[in-house]
Amino acid sequence: MMAQLNSAQAAAVGQGGFPLILTLDMHGVPHRWITWQHACYYYAKERIAWSLGGTVFTIYGGISRLSGRRSEISAASIIAIRGKAMAIRSFNNVPPLNNRELFHRDRHLCAYCGGVFSTTRLTRDHITPFSRGGRDAWMNVVTACRACNERKSDRSPEQAGMELLYAPYVPNRAEYLILTNRRILADQMEFLAQHVPAQSRLRHAM
Repeated sequence: MMAQLNSAQAAAVGQGGFPLILTLDMHGVPHRWITWQHACYYYAKERIAWSLGGTVFTIYGGISRLSGRRSEISAASIIAIRGKAMAIRSFNNVPPLNNRELFHRDRHLCAYCGGVFSTTRLTRDHITPFSRGGRDAWMNVVTACRACNERKSDRSPEQAGMELLYAPYVPNRAEYLILTNRRILADQMEFLAQHVPAQSRLRHAM
C-alpha cells in the first residue's frame, strides 16, 4: 500500500515521512503511537471502535482485477482499538525511564544550577545515589549539567550543599506520549493535553 498526505498534512510533518497515529483503548485512554502500516492492520481486521481528530490519511493499495478499482483505507489520526490487551494497560502505568524523556520532562533545565543546556551537556543525576540505596526511577532522578553532576558526585544534595530547584515526578501516560513524539499533529496534541496533570512542566510549553 502507498500512503498519501494532502498539502496541509505534509506541511505538518515536514520532510520526515508519514506521521504516527495515536491509539486509545475503548474508554478513550491514550495507549501508544503506531505507524500507518499498523493502523491499516487494525482497520483491515475491523478492530477500530471509533476515531477522533480532524486529520484523516488515505492509504492506497492495488487495483482489483474484477472491479478495476483501487483499494484504499482512510485512517484517522486518533483511533480507539477494540481488544482486552488494550484495556489491560493502565493509564497510570509507570512509563520506561530514559534520558531523552527525562531531559524533556525537566525542559533541559539543570536541577542544581538552573541552566538550560543541550542534550550532549546533560546527565541523569540520581538524587539518592546507588551507593546509598537509591533507585533508577523517575522519582529519584533529575536532569543535571555535567559540571553539577561531577560536583555532587556520590553524595545526596544535602551532603553536597546543593539545593534542588524542582521536584521530580512520574510522567503519566499522556505526558509520556507527548515526550516521545517530536511530530505530534495539532489534533493529537489537543487530545493528549486534556490528560496532562496540572503539575506537569509540559503545561508551560504547550
